[in-house]
Amino acid sequence: MSYVKTVPALTRAGVDINVRRLNTLSNRRAQSTVASTQADQDVTNRESYSSRKSRNASSSPKISIDFELTQEAYKSKDNLELLRSLVVFKLCSYDLLVDKNKELMDISKFVLGKKAFEQFMKMTFYGQFVAGEDHKSIKSLIQKNRAFGVGSVLDYSVEEDLTQEDAVTKEMDSCVSATEKEGMSMDHREKQYKAHQQFGDRRGGVTGARTYFYSDEAKCDQHMETFLKCIKASGGSSVDGFSAIKMTALGRPQFLLKFSEVLVKWKRFFSFLAAQQGRDGMEALEQRLELQPLQEFMTTLGATGDFHGWFTGEKQGSGTIDRLDWNSLIDDRIKISDLLVVPNLETGQLEPLLNKFTEEEEKQMKRMLQRLDVLANHAEEHSVRLMVDAEQTYFQPAISTLTVEMQRIYNRGKPVIFNTYQCYLKEAYDIVTMDVELSRREGWFFGAKLVRGAYMYQERSRAEEIGYEDPINPDYETTNMMYHKCLDYILDEIVLNRNANVMVASHNEDTVKHTLRRMNELGLTPTENKVYFGQLLGMCDQISFPLGQAGFPVYKYVPYGPVNEVIPYLSRRAQENRGFMKGSQREREMLWKELKRRLASGQVFYRPQPEPGL
Repeated sequence: MSYVKTVPALTRAGVDINVRRLNTLSNRRAQSTVASTQADQDVTNRESYSSRKSRNASSSPKISIDFELTQEAYKSKDNLELLRSLVVFKLCSYDLLVDKNKELMDISKFVLGKKAFEQFMKMTFYGQFVAGEDHKSIKSLIQKNRAFGVGSVLDYSVEEDLTQEDAVTKEMDSCVSATEKEGMSMDHREKQYKAHQQFGDRRGGVTGARTYFYSDEAKCDQHMETFLKCIKASGGSSVDGFSAIKMTALGRPQFLLKFSEVLVKWKRFFSFLAAQQGRDGMEALEQRLELQPLQEFMTTLGATGDFHGWFTGEKQGSGTIDRLDWNSLIDDRIKISDLLVVPNLETGQLEPLLNKFTEEEEKQMKRMLQRLDVLANHAEEHSVRLMVDAEQTYFQPAISTLTVEMQRIYNRGKPVIFNTYQCYLKEAYDIVTMDVELSRREGWFFGAKLVRGAYMYQERSRAEEIGYEDPINPDYETTNMMYHKCLDYILDEIVLNRNANVMVASHNEDTVKHTLRRMNELGLTPTENKVYFGQLLGMCDQISFPLGQAGFPVYKYVPYGPVNEVIPYLSRRAQENRGFMKGSQREREMLWKELKRRLASGQVFYRPQPEPGL
């Protein structure tokens, strides 16, 4: 959602962050003025949706995939690879081995020595879940998967191996501003958006995501250079690659923390005003404020300043303003510190979140935006799609907003930037629908990766301990429903406007089957490259490869990095697989079935052979 127009302040490296607007505010106002006309057109479009869907479905061939065929599922693997998968997955099912995996790896390294340990890891866990040590060594695996119809999302998975104490120290130092350290301007900060020492180690309770801790600006530049190499490797390895980045690697998280608070409070201010007009309880896209009652209510609050000027020329034809229009009201601010303001519900005025930012903090914020722009520009130049990972809820509003702003710049001709939506969040559907609507109004390509989410246990614990509303859905079934609801909305948007794209990033076979069923109903074909599928390297091959061989665009998240430096990633993967393998024996059963079939048929030295045309 475009709450604050920050990233048009994204600049090429070395250029002052002053202002680079994709559209001037007046153009945005003009677009908003005709929103009611566009809405009427959308109604017309949706009225013809049923007939279009029926026509598409009847004219497109139905595709059905049998995920039970082990010969098809594992045709890309030789027998040693199948055996390795069986051994690794079995080990991941033992609680003692998983709980003590870090200690056991340290002991193994000491007993075996560095070289023997690395070789052992390449034969087991590292070889199962990591592609190689650098962008050169991973090429063979990427090309092999591509030959069997599976693409790659490259993800450099090296992390600092910090102690918990060091992680907490780094986090507290990087999330607290100079004025806060001096005890100033803390009273009106919300609990959720303050740094808390108890949760300073953001790795706690997280199994499926990398974690970056801020050291200094030089380290952020190193991360950017690593991401640039990853983008270049993606472009050199295939014609349709993705590359993943994490925004907390690119700058001081203090900015994301405070920017998120501003965005949430600004949205809450709109909801407060909507409630005054009897429009609470409605879905996000349906809420509209009547301008005249709004201005009268602001006056009764005792608001001063040019708040009437907020609405000058705004929606004059219809006399209403919706949430997207509301978000655009604070587009005009230039200095980043000026963006960090909060609405005072008593006065209706915007007040500074902090009294001041130091000159160095201002520079740090600018550098983060510059790094983002450099990466997006590099991805566009190398024909690589950039996937921005989701993170904790106290960072995510800022991350999502900055990602959408990059989409507004770079997704004009094709989808270059993809945002990640965590469907375990209660507000996931509202966020998805708002972003889709913004892309529709402004005419850029919407790109989404849908995930269930990696931070559930940490988020729940933090909310309960600190004392704010749990942002996570109450149970797994509710999350499933949310995932399918968001997915169905995007699929419908693809049929309506052809400008949306979605990656179904899921290991859940029911979700994959749901997607295939809906694609058949809507007449969406694999060759349109609008719907992608994604799974982790080394997991769920029985889903990925049948999809790829049937012509669907499917991708593996491909981690890479030196053996000793990806140990934190492997440790988390073991923990994640424990729950995964305990919850289902099916993948191991399929692996055994295929291995026994090959041995019984005399395929002791089976060598993978891709079919022509894949």
